[in-house]
Amino acid sequence: MGEIDQRGRRMLTEFREFAMKGNVVDLAVGVIIGAAFGAIVNSLVGDVIMPIIGAVTGGLDFSNYFTPLSKAVTATNLADAKKQGAVLAWGSFLTLTLNFMIVAFVLFLVIRAINTLKRKEEASPAAPPKPSAEVELLTEIRDLLKK
Repeated sequence: MGEIDQRGRRMLTEFREFAMKGNVVDLAVGVIIGAAFGAIVNSLVGDVIMPIIGAVTGGLDFSNYFTPLSKAVTATNLADAKKQGAVLAWGSFLTLTLNFMIVAFVLFLVIRAINTLKRKEEASPAAPPKPSAEVELLTEIRDLLKK
């Protein structure tokens, strides 16, 4: 029984070390921020971009476009059509594809901005290190001896 407890404690210790490694924590933070960012982009697409596209194209709502795959489907909206039978919801696919393209473009812009900032930091020369106390003292002695 004691051997099982030791194995359990050892496994718990190993798991704690694994979970607290920087990569795992960074990944968890990235997933959480990514989910929040995804919600923002979904709202951007659904609430801003798609209505503009709909207004430009005469009120088209891509998310409701579908092709019936069964003669039993007679509904005019996607939700009712799915209840009646098989449908090819290509409008939803188009909306999600547009959503993906916007997310990819926004991520590209963010990463590009971060890389630009990194390049600027690398390009700016760092201030030269301050000489040590010994070097300053020796410089003062040298200057005094010159006088």
